[in-house]
Amino acid sequence: METASRAGEARASRADRLLVVSRHDGRAGTVVLALDGELDHDTVEPLRNALREYAGAMRIVVDCAKLRFCDSTGLNVLLRTRLRLLAEGGHVDLAGLRPPVRRIFEITGALKVFRAYADVDAALADTGAGD
Repeated sequence: METASRAGEARASRADRLLVVSRHDGRAGTVVLALDGELDHDTVEPLRNALREYAGAMRIVVDCAKLRFCDSTGLNVLLRTRLRLLAEGGHVDLAGLRPPVRRIFEITGALKVFRAYADVDAALADTGAGD
């Protein structure tokens, strides 16, 4: 499932139940990672690989619109990445959280520390998000 974005080529990698598609949005230092499937202990590696690949990004927008499940492993990877980027002056933002996934972020309190947007377009339209 490789797609092209408006601002460049996307690359995809697949674990058993998780597909991570990455693309640059055209803004310097901004990367969108679209997650499709289930993010858990057994499927987290493609996300870790994508986060390593884009370690220099200052803003990562995680598109969760097709994410059906997230366990504590996935949540911890996102939280650690958030802390790393904050220390470097960057941000990790969430977009398109569906109710089952949103719930794990709510009950753990993690939703209070991430900026969450209705969708990727809303996240990218927030020009103050890089501040």
